[in-house]
Amino acid sequence: MGSLFQILLALFISVIGALYLLGSFRRRRPGEPPLDKGPIPWLGHVLEFRKDTAKFLQRMKEKHGDIFSVQLGGFYFTFITDPLSFGSVVKEARTKLDFTKFAELLVARVFGYHSLENEHKFLQASSTKHLMGDGLVVMTQAMMCNLQNLMLHSVGSGNDKPWQETGLFAYSYNIVFRAGYLALFGNESHKSTGTLEKAKEIDREHSNELFWEFRKYDQLFPNLAYGVLGPSEKMESERLKRVFWSTLSVQKMRSRDNISGWVNEQQQVRADQGMQEFMQDRYMFLLLWASQGNTGPAAFWLLLYLMKHPEAMDSIKNEVERVLRETGQEVKPGGPLIDLTRDMLLKTPILDSAVEETLRLTAAPVLTRAVMQDMTINMANGQEYKIREGDRVAIFPYTAVQVDPEVYPDPFTFKYDRFLTPDGSKKTDFYKGGKKLKYYNMPWGAGTTMCPGRFFATNELKQFVFLMLSYFDLELKNPNEEIPGIDIRRWGFGSMQPTKDIQFRYRLRF
Repeated sequence: MGSLFQILLALFISVIGALYLLGSFRRRRPGEPPLDKGPIPWLGHVLEFRKDTAKFLQRMKEKHGDIFSVQLGGFYFTFITDPLSFGSVVKEARTKLDFTKFAELLVARVFGYHSLENEHKFLQASSTKHLMGDGLVVMTQAMMCNLQNLMLHSVGSGNDKPWQETGLFAYSYNIVFRAGYLALFGNESHKSTGTLEKAKEIDREHSNELFWEFRKYDQLFPNLAYGVLGPSEKMESERLKRVFWSTLSVQKMRSRDNISGWVNEQQQVRADQGMQEFMQDRYMFLLLWASQGNTGPAAFWLLLYLMKHPEAMDSIKNEVERVLRETGQEVKPGGPLIDLTRDMLLKTPILDSAVEETLRLTAAPVLTRAVMQDMTINMANGQEYKIREGDRVAIFPYTAVQVDPEVYPDPFTFKYDRFLTPDGSKKTDFYKGGKKLKYYNMPWGAGTTMCPGRFFATNELKQFVFLMLSYFDLELKNPNEEIPGIDIRRWGFGSMQPTKDIQFRYRLRF
C-alpha cells in the first residue's frame, strides 16, 4: 500500500537517527520554533523516538505546543502537530520543501539501489497511468483472477467443508501479498507447463514460498532501518535480498505471462536510461516491498474489527449481497465464480467507511520534507516561524489528527460508519477548534507525496474482504479475546502490525 517514495518518506525519520549520530546542539534564533533541550539532546531524542515515536511526539507537543524542533542525529526536525496548519507543508513548492533527495540517499544505503535522475517523476507518471482510471480496471481484473486462484481453487472439489483454523494476520497478509505479487509481476506461463491448471498450481506454490521469505525480511526491517542488525541478521538480510533480486530479475520476468503495465514500464524506463540489469533487479524488489508491505496488515485489521463488531459485519455483508444482486451474480454451489470489477467496488460506501476507519486507527506514516532554503512556516493561528536551510519539517498525522478526540470522539474505538453521513454518502466534514479540516485522515500522505498507488491498494483490500464475506463463514476462535496492541517498533512504516496474531476459523459457505 503506497508508492516507493511515500513509504520511504515514512521511514526516513526512523532511519536517519541511526545513520547520523553526529552534530552539535545549536541555539534557537528569534522567530524559530521552540527547540527541545536536554543533557544529551541528540542521543536522548534518537533513543526515545526509536522506542516509541507516538509517545515521544505527544510528550513534545504537550511540552512545546503545536510546533517544535528536536534534534534527531545530525538533523533538526521541526514537527507541526496542528492539522489546521498542515497546508503550509504539503502545499509548499519543492524549491522550498523537497522530499526526494534524502529518499534517494536512503534507498542507496538500505537497498543498494542508485536512483535515476527524476526518479519520482517516472514513478508518478507510470502509477497514474496504470494504477488509476482505465489502468485500474485492468489491475483490478488481474487481482481478481489471482485472488480466485489462491482462495477458491478448491471450490466444488468435494462436499465436505470443514472449518480451517489459522492465524488471521498470517492468513490475510499471505493471501493479499501473493495475489498482489502475481497481479503485478505476472504468472507462470502455461506454455512452459503444458496446461493452465498446472501453471496456476505453480503460481500458488511459488507465491507461498516467496511470501514466507518476504515475511522474514519484513520482520528484520525495523532493525535494518535503524541500522542495528546483529551479524547473523545482516547475513540473513543479504541472503533475502539476493533471493528477491534473483526471483524478480529482468531475465526471469521475460518468461512470465501477464506482467502488469506498471512493472513493465518501470523496467523499460530504466533500460532505456542505460541502467544495468543488476540494478534494475534491485529496483524490482523495491517495487514489490513498497507495493505489498502494507495492504496485507491492513486486511488483517479490517477483518478483525468486523468480527469484533457484529453490527459492522452484518451491514457490510448486506452491502456485498446487494452489489452482487445488482450485477446479476450469486454465490451458489456449482455456480460460476463471481467477477468483482472496479465499477462494483465504486458502489460500496459502507465498506469504504470501514476501510477508512481501519486506516485511521492503524496507518501511521511520517510526512517529511527537506528545507531547501531559509523560509517561514505560517501557522493557522497567524504565528510565523522561521526554519533553516538544511533542516527538516515533518508531520505525524496519527497523533496530530487521526486519534485526536476533538476531531474523532472516542478515537480508539472502531466505528464502521464514522465516515458516512446520515444519508449514506461519504462524510468529509471534520472539525478542529470549530474549523473544518482539509487534512482529517492521512494514511496515504498528502500533497505531492500522496501515494499514487492508493486506489489499487484500496481495491486489493476491498476485493479480499468482499470475497471472504461472500464465500466463507468466519469467526474468531475466542470471541472474547482482546484486539492486540500495535507493534510500536514499526511507527512510521505505514500500516502498523499487531503485537501478536489472533486465531480464527473459516469454511466455505456451501
